[in-house]
Amino acid sequence: MSERESINRRMFLKGALASGAGIVAVSALPVQADDPSLFPKRGRYERLVLSYAHIEAGAEKPFSILHISDTHLTEAYPHEEANKQTLKARRTQTFGGRQEEALRDSLAWAKDNVDYVIHTGDLIDWQSEANFDLVRKYYGPGMAGSLGNHEFSQNMWLSKQSNTEAYKAQTAAKLSAAYPFDIRFQSTVINGVNFVTIDDVYGYVCADQVERFAAEVKKKLPIVLCMHVPFHTPAIWRAQYKFWKRVGKKFSPEAVAPNVYGEYKLQREDPVTRDFIAYLRSEPLLKGILAGHLHITVQDRFSPTAMQYVIGGNFMFHGEEITFS
Repeated sequence: MSERESINRRMFLKGALASGAGIVAVSALPVQADDPSLFPKRGRYERLVLSYAHIEAGAEKPFSILHISDTHLTEAYPHEEANKQTLKARRTQTFGGRQEEALRDSLAWAKDNVDYVIHTGDLIDWQSEANFDLVRKYYGPGMAGSLGNHEFSQNMWLSKQSNTEAYKAQTAAKLSAAYPFDIRFQSTVINGVNFVTIDDVYGYVCADQVERFAAEVKKKLPIVLCMHVPFHTPAIWRAQYKFWKRVGKKFSPEAVAPNVYGEYKLQREDPVTRDFIAYLRSEPLLKGILAGHLHITVQDRFSPTAMQYVIGGNFMFHGEEITFS
């Protein structure tokens, strides 16, 4: 299949191709939504919290995706070490224990309603044998997906970790073995639209990724950039600040410019990331950005030609259907 050749639905459902953004095959999986005792007088999928958007990308023919992110699977086998058992108990409680059910329901809904599924990271909450087996279960051979910061977490707070390329390198081979795709950068063309994924799991990008993106631009195809951490705009930053800081305040002039720190500060100060963001704002081929990480659903204008869509946590049954034309 050439770079410009569209992926048809049948080939996709067989898992022949998937984008680095986390395009996964929609398969017939057992789901809790099939249980007639659940929501007996309501719609089968009403537990799903779905939002809707449309991107005019210049596609060769219309298609649709389900964008999900942040499932945070929290499994460990009984034989795994004590740290894994501690994380399983605590983090399953944190995320409610229904994460796999949410993923199954989302994929089952997608099977009948969209053409593709894109997952933008944090499918798993931390590294374990059981979590990696779940990755293999839901991402079959020949499929792809993007990673989030939690994919690189070996034991979360129970062992030392840092938000650096050196820390990621410690388990890059292990992750590459579990996820059958290029975990750093990938491109896939769907109906003439180029879905490009960049690993920005700590908020920044690197020079080699920028160079690879420039090569994709030379294809002269419309681009949808998919990644885990959004490129913060003031509006997206305000939304995450209110959510994560739990400020509990009504909107006021004082809330217009909350403190800039963490990923947003890094995106402003790291020269490679800062310059890449500035370049993207002027690139007319960029038609949209898909991201997750924040556990809230929010969107904002990124550039004259692109909106940025951040989707809430799939562990809470969130997803967004995006149609393309």
